[in-house]
Amino acid sequence: MAKPFLKWAGGKGKLAPLIAERAPERIARYHEPFLGGGAVFFALQERGLVGEASLADRNGDLMATYLAVRDDVEGVIGALGELSKQYLSREPSQRGLYYYEVRDRRRPRTAARKAARLLFLNKTCYNGLYRVNNRGHFNVPHGRYVRPAILDEGRLREAWASLAGIDLRAEDFAEACGRAKAGDFVYLDPPYRPLSATSAFTKYTSADFGFADQERLRDAFDELTNRGVAALLSNSSHPDIHELYRDYEQDLVPMGRAINSNGKGRAPIDELLVSNLSLVEGGVSGAAPDRSRA
Repeated sequence: MAKPFLKWAGGKGKLAPLIAERAPERIARYHEPFLGGGAVFFALQERGLVGEASLADRNGDLMATYLAVRDDVEGVIGALGELSKQYLSREPSQRGLYYYEVRDRRRPRTAARKAARLLFLNKTCYNGLYRVNNRGHFNVPHGRYVRPAILDEGRLREAWASLAGIDLRAEDFAEACGRAKAGDFVYLDPPYRPLSATSAFTKYTSADFGFADQERLRDAFDELTNRGVAALLSNSSHPDIHELYRDYEQDLVPMGRAINSNGKGRAPIDELLVSNLSLVEGGVSGAAPDRSRA
C-alpha cells in the first residue's frame, strides 16, 4: 500500500497507526486540512477506512505536487529521473552547486516538472525541510547525503493509485472544515505551538501560523463538534493548547521528532491528541462549549 512520498516536518508516520485505531469505524468522507506528508491518509486507506476524501493544505506548492502525482505520475517520474541523474552523476563535492542551480532558477512551467523540482529539493535539501522566505522562495540549504534516494518510482505509482478520485485543494483549514458533515471524520495536524523559542518553526508558507490561528482552529473544532462531525487533533503538549481544548478528551502520546537540526535532539517528546469522538458518537447536541460565556 501507499506510503508518504516526501519528507515533511511534523510528519505523522509513527502516530498514524494510533490515529487509525481511534478513527470511527464508519467514515462517510475523510477530511485532512493539514495534509503535509499524508501519512494519516495513507494509513487510514490501508485499513480500508477511507473511500471518499478531501485533502488540503494551504501550501500551494505542496498541493500542486499531489495534484501532479494524481494526474500525471509518469510525467513526474520522468522529470524527477532527469534531475536525479544530473545530480548523482556529479562528484559529491559538486552536487551542492547543482542543487542551488535547481533551487534558485526560474520555476518550470509544467505541473509535472514543478512537482519533480519540489520532490528533488525535498530529497536533497538539509534535513528534508520545507521553508520559504517572505517572498515565498524556497531557501533551505543543500543537505549532506552520500547517495540520497531521490526517485522511488514504486512509491510514486502507489501514491498515484491511492490518490485516484481524491479531492485535492490548496486552501485554509477553515474552508476545508466547513465542508465536513455529520458522519465524516476530520484529522487536524496544524503547525505545533512551539514549546520553546528554539523549537519554533511554523513557516511552511510565506505566512506564519501563530496563536491567533490556533484559536481559529479551536473555534473550527467547536463548530465540527456542534455539527456532529468526528474529529481528532494533534498538537504540542503546550499549556496554551491544553487550555484551548480543556473541554475535550486529551491524551499524551510520546513520539520522536522526525526533523530536528540536531540528531541528538530527536528524543521522544509528548504530543497531545484531542478528540471529540465521545461527544459526537454519544449524540450530544450542541456539545461544544459556548465560548461567549467563557
